[in-house]
Amino acid sequence: QLQLVESGGGLVQAGGSLRLSCAVSRSIFSINAMGWYRQAPGKQRELVAVIGSSGSTNYADSVKGRFTISRDNGKNTVYLQMNSLKPEDTALYYCNAKAITKIGFPLQNFWGQGTQVTVSS
Repeated sequence: QLQLVESGGGLVQAGGSLRLSCAVSRSIFSINAMGWYRQAPGKQRELVAVIGSSGSTNYADSVKGRFTISRDNGKNTVYLQMNSLKPEDTALYYCNAKAITKIGFPLQNFWGQGTQVTVSS
């Protein structure tokens, strides 16, 4: 089973910054899109940002201009740089990858275990 290993969450004051990282645990055939989702208590999981294999990006309106997603294809790693953090950014952040693990296998959806981001006011 493919694992996504997340790191970089924590507690930060409003206006501060954090950088999340997510690495694929082993060598695989190909990775399509990679992205970050978040889920706050009592709310549904929502898309934060996604990046395609060619580098195209898409962001939630609430984070545009503050967050930047990037990826290192050589390391099978995706990053989320979060600046100007707000208390409403507090959530459990999940890494997502759409990948083909072996030749002939279908495209599958994989999730990390989540990393907590807490922004204090």
